[in-house]
This record gives sequence, structure tokens and C-alpha cells, in this order.
Amino acid sequence: MSYSFNTEKTAAELVQWVKDYFKENASPETKAVIGISGGKDSSVAAAVCVKALGKDRVIGVLMPQGEQADIDCSRLLVDTLGIQNYTINIGETVSSFMGELKKHIEPTNQAIINTPARIRMTTLYAVAACVGGRVVNTCNLSEDWVGYSTKFGDAAGDFSPLSDLTVTEVLQVGDYLGLPKELVHKVPIDGLCGKTDEENLGFTYAMLDTYIRGLDDLSSVPEIKEKIDRMHRNNLHKLRLMPKFKSEYKSIEE
Repeated sequence: MSYSFNTEKTAAELVQWVKDYFKENASPETKAVIGISGGKDSSVAAAVCVKALGKDRVIGVLMPQGEQADIDCSRLLVDTLGIQNYTINIGETVSSFMGELKKHIEPTNQAIINTPARIRMTTLYAVAACVGGRVVNTCNLSEDWVGYSTKFGDAAGDFSPLSDLTVTEVLQVGDYLGLPKELVHKVPIDGLCGKTDEENLGFTYAMLDTYIRGLDDLSSVPEIKEKIDRMHRNNLHKLRLMPKFKSEYKSIEE
């Protein structure tokens, strides 16, 4: 299969796509509101928005849950881009909510893991409602492919500039845009278990990306191929529109 990725062309198209989205779906004053983790995705998405809209129309929101060891990375990004930003600590909100939940039902591990992501998205929409904004989704194709996101959490948003780019491609765009290396190539770590994304997944993004782009069928590692295919099937519901009942409405002629 033929595959080529032109980083310069893609970066320019991303910027134009964001410009077009805001022209068609917003007013000249509408801002892009983006959650800032200090990793590759929020860094690249924020930089693209700044290039498309100007720094005055981009607002970064830092959302630590209590103490966040790597919050300096988030601060480095907003300082580098020169964007307005807010730090809203969700720690007490998460604790209060989980405490209320425990009065009725014992939270599962999935509830514990996914609730902070959903509270962060609620926070972003609250900020957007206050400033007149659209929320940026920062998911990439690789994570979406295997469902490595939280439905109605980080998988939500109003527009998604990176969802058709693999991790490998996002890294290339980040380097091309001249973002700090420590942000673009920051190794994402699960704050709950301390493992990297790749350790949790059981395979590398490099393997996943070559499989997605048809460069490697992973026939040499059939167990990895089977795992990726299974995760993809099981998580398609996160990418599809909500199923809805369709009535067989028919007009009645008088």
C-alpha cells in the first residue's frame, strides 16, 4: 500500500480547516477553548488554533486533580503560545462526587478512571459558555482506533483537528510547528497506575500506526493484531453517532 505524509502540507491544511470551521460555525469573537495537559495532542492542537485564530482567541484550561507532578509542562505550553489560561483544580469536585456516589453504590474501577475525564470536559464547556467558545477535541486517530479515550470525556468536543492523524503524524506536525521537544515527545503516563500509555495498551504506537496506515499487517505478531482488532471493534461505539429509533412517519393526505 502506498503511503506518504507531507508534514508541511498537513500543518497548513489543519490551520485552514480550523479557520474554515470558525468562519462557518462561529462569530469573529468566538474563542477556541482547549484543555491543556502539556502533552503532544493538546500542544499541537493549541498551536494549530493559535495559528488559525490568533492567540487572543484561544483559551487554555489547566485542570489538575489535586497535585499534578507535571503541571509545569502545561504552564510551559501556555507561556510558549502566549494564550490566556485558567487553572481550575477538579480535585475537590471529583472527591465530592465520588463520595456522594459511594453513598448509593460502590464505584467500579472504570467509574474511578473515567469520572475525572468527564468532569474535565464539563469544566471546558462551562468555560466555553462563559467566554463564548467552542471546545477543542484533542484525540488522535491512534487513540480513537483502540478506544483509548473516555466517552463524553476527552472524546467529546465541538471540533477535532487531530482525529485523522496518527500519533506518529501528530509528533511530526508538532516538531514542524517548532513546539518544545519536551512537550511534543513527552511520554504520556497514567496518573492512576503510573504506567505509560503503551504499557497499558500492550503494544507501541509505532506498531499501531503502521497497522492503521496499512504499512504492516502485523502477521509476525498475530496476538497483537488480534488485540488491536478486538479493541477497535469493541470501541466503535465511541466514534459513531448515538443510535436512534427511526419512526416510519408518513403524511396523511386529506
